[in-house]
Amino acid sequence: MSTIILPKPVTKLSDLDPEGSYTYADYMLWQFQERVELIRGRLFRMSPAPNLMHQRISQGLNRCLLNFFYQKPCQVFAAPFDVRLSVGSKRGKDSTVVQPDLCVVCDESKLDEQGCAGAPDLVVEILSPGNSGKEMKEKFRVYEEAGVREYWIVNPAEHLALVYILHAEGRYIGLAPVTEEDPLRSHIFPELVIDLKEVFA
Repeated sequence: MSTIILPKPVTKLSDLDPEGSYTYADYMLWQFQERVELIRGRLFRMSPAPNLMHQRISQGLNRCLLNFFYQKPCQVFAAPFDVRLSVGSKRGKDSTVVQPDLCVVCDESKLDEQGCAGAPDLVVEILSPGNSGKEMKEKFRVYEEAGVREYWIVNPAEHLALVYILHAEGRYIGLAPVTEEDPLRSHIFPELVIDLKEVFA
């Protein structure tokens, strides 16, 4: 009778190879304190605890989204919340697991006890010092490829938001930057309008 050897949990981030390639199954064994994301199997350390401005902006946007989607079929989730995207799969297994600052999921079949398996309809990322390159490049590409219909990048330093809409051909179209002088309007949810002055206040 053969003995089944179960994989051991990883309790220290330093035990992982930063240049290694991982899957969601690996990710589920990680029990260290640091927050990380997987993008196409590559390990990305997340920024330390968000600063005060980031938290205030996240709470303000979250409040607007929760109010708008109250008693509607779509649900709003805030980080930490795992979103598994079927891009860059490794050996047929998910190898992209991200934690957007905020996301809206309208297809309830994508939700399970571990988070969201598939593309949310709307993703919001709030830039922090040290993570701008990752959000602008790596996450942009995986959200586009996974089919996230609308993607907002909120820049606290510049008090503006960048909005990307997924074109029918599967590519993002960038709209004009939205400053706090203008309302932030969703294109996939036309009645969703956010006053950025209040968010950035």
